[in-house]
Amino acid sequence: MNRGNDPNPFDEEEPEINPFSNGGKSKSRIPNVVASTLGFGQKHDATVDIPLETTNDPKKKEKELSTREADLNKREREIKRREDAVSSANVPVDDRNWPPFFPIIHHDISNEIPVHAQKLQYLAFASWLGIVLCLVFNVIAVTVCWIKGGGVKIFFLAIIYALMGCPFSYVLWYRPLYRAMRTDSALKFGWFFMFYMLHIGFCILAAIAPPIVFHGQSLTGILAAVDVFSDHVIVGIFYLIGFAFFCLESLLSLWVLQVKLIDAS
Repeated sequence: MNRGNDPNPFDEEEPEINPFSNGGKSKSRIPNVVASTLGFGQKHDATVDIPLETTNDPKKKEKELSTREADLNKREREIKRREDAVSSANVPVDDRNWPPFFPIIHHDISNEIPVHAQKLQYLAFASWLGIVLCLVFNVIAVTVCWIKGGGVKIFFLAIIYALMGCPFSYVLWYRPLYRAMRTDSALKFGWFFMFYMLHIGFCILAAIAPPIVFHGQSLTGILAAVDVFSDHVIVGIFYLIGFAFFCLESLLSLWVLQVKLIDAS
């Protein structure tokens, strides 16, 4: 029998050749394909995002600018609408116009106050200017007294009177009267009466200057004038002038109150 074609049982068994492999190679590539497809065993398996739009897109920038422009136009129309509503309601705008050389307050009696009430408003304005003049001159007279040996405490008190009295008189009673005349507000009239009575009381107290605080020399009243006149004639003259100013201011304030009461009745 011919056993030349019998396989040797001691030889290693050769692997079967895959007929579908490339070139008849002995090793199959199917596992590698599956591994590369499923991502197993790969070290750099990361998802790469490709941006669809870039930040330098001119169309996008143009769209943002258009949106901002539309928003600004909308706000401008809203502001214009509010201004028109205020104008149609005849609500005056309190722009600063007095004094003309350095405007710090709003004041326009001839255009904003009714004709029948302008006399009272002018008198009240003169009263407010009067108390400002009285307090400023009080500082001058007390300064002269301080120089002549009256002490620094009365000078500081006079400064406090001026720094508090000038703005507070405007805020507490003159401005409420001005606004009450414009709007005919009973609440503001009541506020004016309450603080204007305190104003009149202060003017009368200053004109007398009783020896309550530092012998009354921080105010240029009649008692303080008599007190300093014996020591320094010049200081006494300044105090007498201040006393005259406070007396005139008291009389003017009483006149304003009388005219207001007559007008109210």
